[in-house]
Amino acid sequence: MTFNQWLAPVAVAVGSITCAGSAYADVVASKAVVDAAKAAGIVGEQNDGNLGFVKPGDAATKAAVAEINAGRRQVYAQAAAKNGVTVEVAGASAFKTVVQERLKPGEFYQDASGNWVRK
Repeated sequence: MTFNQWLAPVAVAVGSITCAGSAYADVVASKAVVDAAKAAGIVGEQNDGNLGFVKPGDAATKAAVAEINAGRRQVYAQAAAKNGVTVEVAGASAFKTVVQERLKPGEFYQDASGNWVRK
C-alpha cells in the first residue's frame, strides 16, 4: 500500500470518529462544540492535523478539543504504523490532503509557518 492509499481511511476517521454507545454521543457532542468554536474563530486546524486554539477557549471547548485530538492521534498512529512513517508525518499529511480541503470559509488554519490564517 502506498502512502497516498491510506489517506482515504484517514479522511473518514478525521471527518467522523465513531465509537460505541454513550462514547459516540460524547464524540458527537464534542464535535458540535468544536464546530461552534471553529465558526466563532476560537478553534482552528493546526498544520499537524490536530485542532488548536486561535483564541482562548472555555473549559467545555478545551475538553471537546482534547477529545477530538485524542481520536485523531489514534487514527494517525494507526496509519503511521501501517505505512512506516511517524505519527507526525501522518498527521501533517492528513492536514494537507484531508483537513484543509474540508475547511469552510471563515474558519482558521495554520499555514506552513504556524501562523493562523482565515480561509
